[in-house]
Amino acid sequence: MTSIDTITLEVDDLAAAERFYHELGVADRVRLRATDAPTSGFRGFTVSLVCPQPGDVNLIVKTAIDAGATETKPASKSLWGYGGAFRAPDGTVWTIASSAKKDTAPVTGRVDSFVLLLGVDDVKASKQFYVDRGLSVGKSFGGKYVEFEGTGPIGFGLNKRKDLAKNAGVDPSGSGSHRLVVNSPIGPFTDPDGFEWEPA
Repeated sequence: MTSIDTITLEVDDLAAAERFYHELGVADRVRLRATDAPTSGFRGFTVSLVCPQPGDVNLIVKTAIDAGATETKPASKSLWGYGGAFRAPDGTVWTIASSAKKDTAPVTGRVDSFVLLLGVDDVKASKQFYVDRGLSVGKSFGGKYVEFEGTGPIGFGLNKRKDLAKNAGVDPSGSGSHRLVVNSPIGPFTDPDGFEWEPA
């Protein structure tokens, strides 16, 4: 079983993080635990919410900013659709996107999928690491991007660290703890880039 049901974010202020993720509407997928592990800059991953249309993206970004997030990439149209990004008060970087370029229905803030993307040094090597642990590749674009299939409620993929940071509008540099634990039956282990997995 390769499902990812939740992720655990390690935060400085547990009560504040609980309030933020409740407001954002993702408390069913995000677990929290307190930590004082040193961390700085980009933590090497993003969490993505994929929405049906631009209005839903805008609503979620506004909700996040009203709850204390900082916009890192203003929502706008692109070749592939519409999207933007923000940094949560705990430091986690989120991207919000839609493949649609205009609204065709009432705006509700609905999220169609929740995706964890890890920024890695060597996409091909990390891809093989996860395939060896039972994950199946859905899409693969050479040494740049991999998307796995069959991971359940949370989608999972790998991207070059600098490309992932660029997409989210942040500097790729960072050090210390990732402050992320992936909760899945395929754990426990630590991957080649230092990301921790624990049993769900």
